[in-house]
Amino acid sequence: MPLEGRARVLVADDHQQLLDRVVKTLANEFSVVATVTDGDQLVAEEARLHPDVLVIDMCMPRMSGLEAATRIRRAGSQVPVVYLTAYEESDMIEAAWEAGALGFVTKTSLAADLVPAVRAALQGRRFLSALPGATPR
Repeated sequence: MPLEGRARVLVADDHQQLLDRVVKTLANEFSVVATVTDGDQLVAEEARLHPDVLVIDMCMPRMSGLEAATRIRRAGSQVPVVYLTAYEESDMIEAAWEAGALGFVTKTSLAADLVPAVRAALQGRRFLSALPGATPR
């Protein structure tokens, strides 16, 4: 049950262990309204729940996180997106920005960066995990 006044977060990742870590990391400050394991579920649950922010893995079965976010945007939602990913390459970061993301967090930086990234996204600001040569635009 969501706690009153907390931002509502929908989390998508195809690994249950990681979903559990993300929920635990966010639980003190945010209300995780649902977790899903593929892009199709993400699109459906975003439309049903209307969360305040999405935390999405870039690579998932059935539909990638990038494609799911694009579909969500095309349906008219402006929900902020934070990508949580194993990718650290500049082309993936660029793809996230082009898809309208406000956050790019590496899975290796989850503990330190996810909560600040969600906070930034809720304020309309970009957040990027510290990576060699990467800067938010």
